[in-house]
Amino acid sequence: MPESNHRLYVKGKHLSYQRGKRNTNPNTSLIKIEGADNQKDATFYCGKKVAFVYRASKEIRGTKIRVIWGKVTRPHGNSGVVRAKFRHNLPPKSFGASVRIMLYPSNI
Repeated sequence: MPESNHRLYVKGKHLSYQRGKRNTNPNTSLIKIEGADNQKDATFYCGKKVAFVYRASKEIRGTKIRVIWGKVTRPHGNSGVVRAKFRHNLPPKSFGASVRIMLYPSNI
């Protein structure tokens, strides 16, 4: 059987927290999704799971790779950015880091 490289996720970037002029709101993160350039594209991803995968120095259960899971809640603005809530707020160090937007659960 030939090897196939099919990703079950779309790449995205953690832009920032949701914020006003002065106050930031760390329990909602803004994610820019690759290939989503308008609000209609962004609404497709509502309800999808988001994973922030990172490496830690201490090994737990045989691996140094950790994941913070979240969920896309709604679009943000008109340019394909979405809001996502994570089980634990993403650290500010992750601004600009890539996240994975899983293509499940599916609404189609």
